[in-house]
Amino acid sequence: MKKVQQPKYRRILLKLSGEALGGKGGVGICPEAVHEMARQIAEVRELGVEVVVVVGGGNIFRGVAGSERGIERATGDYMGMLATVINALALQDALEKQGVATRVQSAITMSQVAEAFIRRRAQRHLDKGRVVIFGGGTGNPFFSTDTAAALRANEIGAEVILKATKVDGIYDCDPVKNPKAKRYAQITYLEALQKQLKVMDSTAFSLCMDNKMPIIVFDMFKAHNLKRVVLGEKVGTLVTT
Repeated sequence: MKKVQQPKYRRILLKLSGEALGGKGGVGICPEAVHEMARQIAEVRELGVEVVVVVGGGNIFRGVAGSERGIERATGDYMGMLATVINALALQDALEKQGVATRVQSAITMSQVAEAFIRRRAQRHLDKGRVVIFGGGTGNPFFSTDTAAALRANEIGAEVILKATKVDGIYDCDPVKNPKAKRYAQITYLEALQKQLKVMDSTAFSLCMDNKMPIIVFDMFKAHNLKRVVLGEKVGTLVTT
């Protein structure tokens, strides 16, 4: 009889960048990229793992970039938050085409397309086996979607933050520019800060460190990698105490 693999984590928060939804170009919404992410999430749900997702909006609009071109920073950040809701709806559509029940919750109220973020309601959705996608960032300007991921992970009791990227972990320098760059299998929060490794922005990273929330940075563009991480295989880089 084939042994059933048991997941290491029962509740995870998956952080997806907006650029990831844009495919290779990182701009706009690439249906193939979104559906591949949905397939990987569905694969993990089949293991009985509870999944929440925080999506970025950089493939559509990034507040910091807008402010550099003359848009008021707060206004630009709100525009970026709206972009994350567009991405959340695209991911919801792809997941439901995979037969996965989902709910989108937004930190900015827009009742026609998404529920307002309510922690207890999100937990209830998870209890019922639904994937919850958080859009709208934190609902406040000057905070990134990395910070939203750190905040939501702690609020809903996730065991780990899985940060999906286009590289297979954290390196001591840019592996694209330096082929001899060293990849870390595991690193502490303090080491990452001291070496100024850009795991997350400082606010998000501090929130994870203060609450001992582990982070795994991994390449989600490789098939089945999300499942491998959830099963406890040595994929990507683990950031912990």
